[in-house]
Amino acid sequence: MDDSLFLASWQGDRQWTRLDIHWISRTAMTRLLFSLLSVAALQAQAQSLPGTQPLEPNADFSATMVAGIDKMALRLIEESKATRKPDREKLKAILGMVDERLPIKALELFGTTAAPALLAETDTARIFRVRWPVFEGVHGEGIYIQPKEQAVARVIYIPDADTDPEKLANDAMLAYSGCEIILPALVGRGSEFSTNSKYGVKTNIPHREWIYRQAYELGRHIIGYEVQKTLALLDWFDTRPDKLPVLVAGLGEGGLVALCSGAVDERATSVYVWGHFAPREDVWSQPIYRNVFGLLRDFGDAEVASLIAPRHLVVQSLGFPKVQGPPEAREGERKVAAPGGITAPSLDSVKAEVARAQAIAPGGWLKLCNENDGTKEIVNHLLPAAVAGPLVERIQAITTQKNEQRVRVDPTRQERMVRELEAFTQRLLVTTEMERNEQFWKKLPLKSLPEYEAHTTKERERFWNEVIGRLPVPNLPVNARSRFVRETGKVSIHEITLDVWQDVFAWGWLCLPKDLKPGERRPVVVCQHGLEGLPEDVFNADPQSKAWGAYKAFALRLAEEHGCITFAPHNPYRGKDAFRTLQRKLNPLGLTLYSVINGQHQRILEWLKARPFTQPDKIAFYGLSYGGKSAMRTPAVLPGYCLSICSGDFNEWVRKCASTDMPMSYIHTQEYEIWEWNMGRTFNYAEMAALIAPRPFMVERGHNDGVGTDEWVNYEFAKVRRLYNKLQIGDRTMIEHFDGPHTINGVGTFEFLKAWLR
Repeated sequence: MDDSLFLASWQGDRQWTRLDIHWISRTAMTRLLFSLLSVAALQAQAQSLPGTQPLEPNADFSATMVAGIDKMALRLIEESKATRKPDREKLKAILGMVDERLPIKALELFGTTAAPALLAETDTARIFRVRWPVFEGVHGEGIYIQPKEQAVARVIYIPDADTDPEKLANDAMLAYSGCEIILPALVGRGSEFSTNSKYGVKTNIPHREWIYRQAYELGRHIIGYEVQKTLALLDWFDTRPDKLPVLVAGLGEGGLVALCSGAVDERATSVYVWGHFAPREDVWSQPIYRNVFGLLRDFGDAEVASLIAPRHLVVQSLGFPKVQGPPEAREGERKVAAPGGITAPSLDSVKAEVARAQAIAPGGWLKLCNENDGTKEIVNHLLPAAVAGPLVERIQAITTQKNEQRVRVDPTRQERMVRELEAFTQRLLVTTEMERNEQFWKKLPLKSLPEYEAHTTKERERFWNEVIGRLPVPNLPVNARSRFVRETGKVSIHEITLDVWQDVFAWGWLCLPKDLKPGERRPVVVCQHGLEGLPEDVFNADPQSKAWGAYKAFALRLAEEHGCITFAPHNPYRGKDAFRTLQRKLNPLGLTLYSVINGQHQRILEWLKARPFTQPDKIAFYGLSYGGKSAMRTPAVLPGYCLSICSGDFNEWVRKCASTDMPMSYIHTQEYEIWEWNMGRTFNYAEMAALIAPRPFMVERGHNDGVGTDEWVNYEFAKVRRLYNKLQIGDRTMIEHFDGPHTINGVGTFEFLKAWLR
């Protein structure tokens, strides 16, 4: 209703009350507010770029983006259950079981004059400290219980990571059961040896994570290493003349190793898992040393268990270890361990996972036990009747006996096991480079650019699909929205969002020179921020700001001083644990943070190329730090970028991620999301640059940049220089060294852009 008409209807002899006046005033104010909002909407429409809808401001687009990606990741995890296809060779591959085991003829009695190998002897058994070869320089270690009479079965019983095998050896049922028993030791959850004494760097990283950090980048895994140690014992059993039933059992982390060992090797007659079997969709919240790339694409615990069928498996729903997180950092230690814990699942969830396993592989092979099930039921399910009957009688006869034998724990074993795996993994830095040379460099055709590009197109697909991880092409309408942010005398800056997938969008700032004429098309430089950065950081011209110190307002300068259009996308590596957890959720799906980022950049390129003011064949990429990391991984898979500049990041990347000898290595830092599965065996930075070739590629390197050393940066870039020269396009690549820190220099790189964007 019009306000004047509303007021007229109340005229006359009526006495107006204060309430009447308030009501009328409030109504008028409401109408005024609606009018103002309409004006604001019109202004917003006027400030939106042509072809876009108005964009509502958001207090934190970055947090909204991370939350949306998180929602998508959880949805994909849940959906994965419907499409899994368990396969033994796939399981071995994702556990990094690629190294040949050494032959084993006998267990080695392991001791000294101060600590003899023979630990105890009873009327029925001897207990020894032993070890056995697995790889060059790597041994399995543990306790061997040798019955004095003919053994009725062989048992590999793997304790939890925080349980010494000696504790289990003190169990009378084990010592006197008549079985030949080996109790392997696992790498533990302490942190005493997660350190490099050469540099005095001490951390609170659990030993299991310490090995995981080194191995993951090189296509190996702490779980795979320990499964290999278990399978080496099966190799030894094969050399024995008497072929007895073999039970592989485990508790807690040992249950995980036992489950995987039985799944990948059919020589295990039966498997007993105690304190591990449960739904695995929450693996991202568990300790990072359980992070297996691609696990949930094909495997939950049910799918792993199905590979044991029709052999028998017993699942015990008790005994789950309680791990609240990594060890607390002690004085002088870096607090850099990844978060993650282990809690006991509900019995209902365990039952549900067991039911899934039985649905995958029907039959009576799987038995779920609880505290009401006795030894007889368990043994009868696990071993043949001819063995189970006498064994149960023997165990029942000795359960009331008191075992006086106490086996002392070996205090030196844990450090020895950690150092052996560390030394083995560090040697892989050499052998994996040799693999890349054989599988990548020696296969490159260098006689013609068309032949080279045809070959690297296939390699690009391999990199994207198998290493980075690939999501479907963006499948939502673009739905571009924009709003004016601010302007200078030379440019106007607009905020842009683009839809990508359900719950996921791209966001960035677009900078347009004001002298852009109607119908004129100009090159675009995509300017990528680094870790914990925002799009606005690359436009910040305040010399006193932290952003200026790193970025030198390079997106603003390129637009104002060189007339380029610039676009600063937001990459979602912001929010500390919030974004690092994204990597944890994506990895089990065979995906990484760059699976999402590259999809967002697909959409950004699509939108930019369609703008009437851009040259679609002249869109360049220039990123600093984590943005330099993007400059390697995004143009390598998206040929829509016509060139790439990597600033403050180019490195001997695999070594930086896996070496314990480099002080700036990620082994010693809090970036626990940084490792990419199997990168060492497939694509280092030189190989990524080869996927960018023959497009121009440049490195910007400050001598004082602590992310690397000139020597290793130059070592890796030399491979790039050689490639471009071999292809007779040596002018398309360069490296600029400047006397400065971790920052944009903006001298040689600006000239490089000018030369190739003309």
